[in-house]
Amino acid sequence: MPVNPPPKTQLDLLVSLESGKVVTQGSISRRLGVSIGMINALLKRAVHKGYVKVTSAPYKRYAYYLTPQGFSEKSRLVAEYLEVSLSFFRQAREEYAELLERAQRSGFRRLVLVGSGELAEIACLAAREAEIEFVAVIDRTTNRERIFGVHVVRDIAELDGVDAVVITDATAPQDAFDRLADLFEEQRILAPDLLRISRAKPHGAKDGGDSDDRRAVEQEAVAP
Repeated sequence: MPVNPPPKTQLDLLVSLESGKVVTQGSISRRLGVSIGMINALLKRAVHKGYVKVTSAPYKRYAYYLTPQGFSEKSRLVAEYLEVSLSFFRQAREEYAELLERAQRSGFRRLVLVGSGELAEIACLAAREAEIEFVAVIDRTTNRERIFGVHVVRDIAELDGVDAVVITDATAPQDAFDRLADLFEEQRILAPDLLRISRAKPHGAKDGGDSDDRRAVEQEAVAP
C-alpha cells in the first residue's frame, strides 16, 4: 500500500466517489489511469482514515460515498493542488520568459517549440509578453494542424531556417534534447531548468562504456 500517494491521485479518487454511485474498482481504475491494485490500496486507506464508507450493492458490487471527513479532505486537497499548480505555472512562465529574453539577445528570431501540452501553452503566453512568435510546434503524436494558434509539423526537417528550438516536451524532455543535440548547437537548444535536462553526454556513450565498466569492476574484485 502506498504510504504517501500523490495528492492529485488522492483528490481524483475522492472526486470519483463523491456522487455515492455504485462503481467498480475497475471503472475507477480506468477513469484515474492507475492500476486496480493501486485503487484497492487507496480505497482501503481512505476507509481506514474515515474518508469513505462502503455499502453492498447487487451483483457483488459496492457503493462508495464520502463521509463529512472525506468532503473536508477533498477540499483540503483541492486547495493544495491549486497551490502547487499555480506555483508550477509561475515557475514555468518565469523560466520560459528568461529563455526567450536570452534568445532575443542572441538574435534568434525563428523559434520552434518541441512538444505540445501545458508547457507549450505556458511558453506561448511568455512569448506574447516578450513579443516573440513561434514559427511551429513539433509534435509527432498529434493529428491537430494548429496548437495554441501555432502551426504543427511532425518533423523538424519540414522547416527551414530555424534559429533555435525550445523544449516543451514534459513527457520525455531528455529524449527530445538528445535528438536535437544531433541537429543543433547546444546554445540553440533552449530548455527551462524545471525539466532537469542533462546536457552532458552519457559516459561511454560512444565506446561501449558499460562493458568497460563491468570489466573494471570484475578486475577490481579479483585484484590482490
